[in-house]
Amino acid sequence: MKRIIITMVLVAQIGLLFGQQTNKVSIYNPQADAQADIKAAITQAVSEHKHVLIQVGGNWCKWCIKMDQLFHSIPTVDSLLKADYILLHVNYSKENKNLAVLQTLGFPQRFGFPVMLILDQTGKRIHTQDTGLLESGEGYDAIKVIGFLKSWSPKAIDPKNYE
Repeated sequence: MKRIIITMVLVAQIGLLFGQQTNKVSIYNPQADAQADIKAAITQAVSEHKHVLIQVGGNWCKWCIKMDQLFHSIPTVDSLLKADYILLHVNYSKENKNLAVLQTLGFPQRFGFPVMLILDQTGKRIHTQDTGLLESGEGYDAIKVIGFLKSWSPKAIDPKNYE
């Protein structure tokens, strides 16, 4: 009986592995003009009184995909994103590493992928988040992600709240 269960688990894992390889995702656009997209996101952030949250990664990155799935599958996370951030995906892949843009952002790729950056309404980078610190097991910890989003929201860093 144990062998049957082990065999079934192995077959399921192999199926998931091959399924992931055939499922193409297109969260990141290698042809996008990252600098222009960041400028547009900052303009939108100003008009909506939000911060810009940049997720740097690629369609090749399983952790990047997991983070994007968490962003949209957990209602609290999705609500925080919509309330406080303009979310932008910046590509890093063999097709386009966006090295010039990443240089202006302080070389965030040193933390691995995905990596998150928060820009204020002036376009100033106010935080770089190593997403490895948000992991739990084989995925991301929603509570840690919620804490990260709350900690860097416009309200959380408004000096008026600390007078």
